[in-house]
Amino acid sequence: MKVILLSVGKTDHPLLSQIIEDYRKKVNHYIPFEMKMVPDLKNRKNLSEKEQKREEAALILKMLLPSDQVVLLDDKGKQYRSTEFARYLEKKRHTVARQLVFIAGGPYGFAQEIYDRSREMISLSKMTFTHQMVRLIFAEQLYRAMTILHNEPYHHE
Repeated sequence: MKVILLSVGKTDHPLLSQIIEDYRKKVNHYIPFEMKMVPDLKNRKNLSEKEQKREEAALILKMLLPSDQVVLLDDKGKQYRSTEFARYLEKKRHTVARQLVFIAGGPYGFAQEIYDRSREMISLSKMTFTHQMVRLIFAEQLYRAMTILHNEPYHHE
């Protein structure tokens, strides 16, 4: 199984980009992990919230394969403790044939087409984070989950 984090927009802050890349490399020691980006919309300021979500959805759907299992990172999703997330990923390793794709949407969330394409929703927190921070938090939690599954001393309870 390969894990993909698909997100809208790029990471502008170079230090944040470096830390995200460090975690991406660490995760790849355990499981294939790739981060893909849907570019920001060029005329975003001229679009309504609904139009923006619809255009982002079209770009997201183009990047998905029919066999991808899609999980949305959404504030309405299920919350996991780190050990629970590790067990969740372990189960997915046995049930997802090819790619497990986590999607972080744009500033207004997801269009209905994206909700329809997904199987599950996970919330990283009850708090709201920038999309750049979501990339970092997700990558760190994925790394943490891998170290938990391999009984390595990164996570402490």
